[in-house]
Amino acid sequence: MVGSPDHKLDDEGLRDPVVRFQSYLHGGTSSLLSALPTFIVFPVYKTVFRQQLHNTPVHTAVAQLYKEGPLKLYRGVVPPLLMRTLNGTLLFGLQDTLLHQLTVSSHYPMPTSAMPALAGFGAGIVEAMVLTPLERVQNVLQNGQNDHRLPTLKSVLMRLKSQRLALGYYRAFLPITARNALGSSLYFGLKDPVCTVVAGQGLSPMISSFISGTLTSMAISLTLYPLSVLVANMQAQVGAEGKGVIACWRMLWTSRQRSVALLYRGGSLVILRSCITWGITTAIYDRQQKNSG
Repeated sequence: MVGSPDHKLDDEGLRDPVVRFQSYLHGGTSSLLSALPTFIVFPVYKTVFRQQLHNTPVHTAVAQLYKEGPLKLYRGVVPPLLMRTLNGTLLFGLQDTLLHQLTVSSHYPMPTSAMPALAGFGAGIVEAMVLTPLERVQNVLQNGQNDHRLPTLKSVLMRLKSQRLALGYYRAFLPITARNALGSSLYFGLKDPVCTVVAGQGLSPMISSFISGTLTSMAISLTLYPLSVLVANMQAQVGAEGKGVIACWRMLWTSRQRSVALLYRGGSLVILRSCITWGITTAIYDRQQKNSG
């Protein structure tokens, strides 16, 4: 791998740009290939969103979607498909780039084991800056209350454009940044150690990567789930009074009757989604990296 002591400096300088580009390419490819499961499980994701927004049990959320009909079932599917591809490209590519910079130019004593997590934290911040507008559009489209006022993607884009960034495209930017930065840091900090432990049980590298991605993403999703609920509630409405993060959190906590169980409503479906998407993404990415290494 580039940056290891086994490589000469000149050879490293020649190969670095190629290897860095491969990380972006492999991240985008793995996420693109996992877009099909994302499309298949989108009704599950939309069910979770309705639970997050309206604090309803799963059967009520499913009944809402059934009543709206199959034509509206996939309303809002385009942004998450784009986000999956961009997410993988940015997340894996930027993390690898930042990790390389930390490895070769760090002037401060830092444990090697902490570097992947720190690089992931930085990648998550950039990811939030790029993807927050897409998540905002996605949440507006998925809210059935907006169907009549904002019936098309174009109408949503125009409405958000007419508002200032903090209330329009970048609504809930701070909790998204916190969620993505912490999530990415945990993912890259835990992924390889968990994979090593799983591989030690005699499983193949592909299966080990899949299980590692699944277990890691499950833990992250459940830990940061309250932030996702907060983001969904902040972004679903358009034109409402722009309350701050703390005020929105207080309203959300009160609406959930100050109950952690109600706040985590829909969390079990997040596990299913994470198992399918991040497990596949991690396995494909690790395989591509190994084959090109």
